Amino acid sequence: MERILVSACLLGRECAYDGESRMDPGIIDFCKGLEVVPVCPEMLGQLGCPREKHEIRGGTGKDVLSGSASVISISGKDRTAEFLSGARETLRLGKANECGTALLKEHSPSCAVREIHSGRFDGSTIQGPGVTAALLEMSGVRIMSETDV
Repeated sequence: MERILVSACLLGRECAYDGESRMDPGIIDFCKGLEVVPVCPEMLGQLGCPREKHEIRGGTGKDVLSGSASVISISGKDRTAEFLSGARETLRLGKANECGTALLKEHSPSCAVREIHSGRFDGSTIQGPGVTAALLEMSGVRIMSETDV
């Protein structure tokens, strides 16, 4: 049976930044017959729940990994270390469970596959992955967004 990492919020866990879930019945159906490893990189990075909104400032998740961008909270706190820690722990769990694929939540500063918020906290978006999605992809994990299902 194939094992897959899945953003826990998509499975109904109340771990999104606002303490809510982002449960998606299509994701639940898609996961039937798969061995699911639920993950929330932000919780794994010890950010807690609920937590402030965070956005990547100065680039995308790839830029955070290279050290040229930061993850900042809406109140201005630099939480880059926590996002990197959560991404590394997610990758560790994926490897430990032999997950070759990850199904992630779009627009998240951690999990976004194609589009993140701009870093201005104004609702605008830019093209690019979140921190965890970028690390997983660089490590050979196939990443998918809920919009792919």
